[in-house]
Parts: sequence; C-alpha cells; structure tokens
Amino acid sequence: KLAAVAWIGLGVVLGFALRDQTLPRADKAAVASLPRQAAIAHAVFVPEVRHPVEVGADQQAHLVAWLSKRLGAPLKAPQLDSAGYALVGGRLLAGESGEVAQFMYENAEKKRLTLYVRREAPKAAGTAFRYAQENGIDVFYWTDSRFGYALSGSTGREDMLGLGNLVYRQFGG
Repeated sequence: KLAAVAWIGLGVVLGFALRDQTLPRADKAAVASLPRQAAIAHAVFVPEVRHPVEVGADQQAHLVAWLSKRLGAPLKAPQLDSAGYALVGGRLLAGESGEVAQFMYENAEKKRLTLYVRREAPKAAGTAFRYAQENGIDVFYWTDSRFGYALSGSTGREDMLGLGNLVYRQFGG
C-alpha cells in the first residue's frame, strides 16, 4: 500500500511540475501576457467619462464589423444584459503583435468590465480557462483556435467567474 501511495504522490508532483509543458516557451509567454495586457487596457480606459470607447453601443453593428475586419476574423460583442451589464461600445487597440479589440460594458452602479480580444492566440491543445489578478483587477482569460480573450473587472473573483463563464459560453465554450 505504501508503494502505491508513493507512486500516486510522485504522479501528482510530476503532473504539477509538467502541467505547462504542452505549450512551447514562446506560446507560454504569450498566454501569460494576455491577462496583463488586458488589465492594463482596462485600467487605462475604464476611468474615462467622456471617451471610454471609440464607437458607442448605438453603432454596435458597425463596431463589430470594423473590429472583425481589423482582426481578420468574425467577432461578436457578447450580450451581458442577463448579468446586468450593457454594452458601452468598443475600440481598437495596439497589441504586442497587431490589432486588439476591446469591448466595454457597464452596470447600473457604473461598474465597468472590458473584454480584450486578440488574434495572435497561441495554438494550444485545448481551451484553458484561467484566472489572474493584475494590480487589483480580476481577469478571466482563455484561448481558442483563433483568439485570446480576457474579461477584466473589479467585481471580485466569484462575480468575475460567473461573468467569464457567460462570455465564454457565447463564444462556443
């Protein structure tokens, strides 16, 4: 019995140590930078009163078409109304290696969320839903075969998890 427990323990330790070995080193760095870049963009634009977005929600079809064209693949602005957040609008940002889209949402208490979408997502073996906290900003992020997504806000981890799952499901997760 002791030998079996030892083998299981060794398997757990090795599994933990090798958990990130499925991505090449450059791809790991790209995944790790996603929440940081999203949090920075969130922190820059969320406080804006007069110009939080380039294109407002009243022009949602134009916004989505423009950002889709710039990122080179179809995008959509998730609907978060069921969670109390309405689309404010969005903007085009410069990312580490190209264009990035940012959608902004706001609730009745004026709390804001941003969804950061970039094209250069690493080609991971599967979608990985992860959490990070960057300077007090909660970020849930994941990648799929085309994009890297990061939902940022300061609502607390549990609320952000629910919101992240809502967005994730709308993108086919």
